[in-house]
Amino acid sequence: MPLGTHKAALFGVAGVSTGDVVLLHDQDYSDVASASITSGIDSTYGEYIFKFYNINPATDNTDFTFQGSIDAGSNYNVEMTTTFFWSYLQESDANEGLAYHAGSDQAQGTSFQKLTHESGSDADQSCSGELYLFNPSSTTYVKHFYARVHNASADDKSYDHFIAGYFNTTDNIDAIQFKMSSGNLDGTIKMWGVK
Repeated sequence: MPLGTHKAALFGVAGVSTGDVVLLHDQDYSDVASASITSGIDSTYGEYIFKFYNINPATDNTDFTFQGSIDAGSNYNVEMTTTFFWSYLQESDANEGLAYHAGSDQAQGTSFQKLTHESGSDADQSCSGELYLFNPSSTTYVKHFYARVHNASADDKSYDHFIAGYFNTTDNIDAIQFKMSSGNLDGTIKMWGVK
């Protein structure tokens, strides 16, 4: 189906529509340093949903990350405040846990925000998940977001990550970039606009 024709109660319950959901970006990436979405993020939609499918890093033990831009992708360095916690289970069932991870959050930082922890590069390791961004074109308020991402880690754990925060700017966010903390990536990224 062509882009822009996916309108449905994609995220509704029992057939109740939560608004028009329009597919704006759908791309497979192969061995790229970063995946930038520089068009389609504008005042047309009040919410944007990004979904990632089987993001596999070329380098072992790296993190899948993202950052926003206020200048159409020339720079990705918007101040953000975030929180990050996870649950995990060792593949061998040797250990498990639920923890806040202070090393993966930011307090008015401009770095790329982690979405995973120590992703594995094996053929059977990858990450998948979703990121929700609210009202990025507002010139009055900060831009809130939250994400939930699962990955198979380099040390053979199953991680379920929960990330939330806001871009601390009243400028409009008009581009988003995803990349690994080191090395290239493969995978699919899609973006929907929600009215």
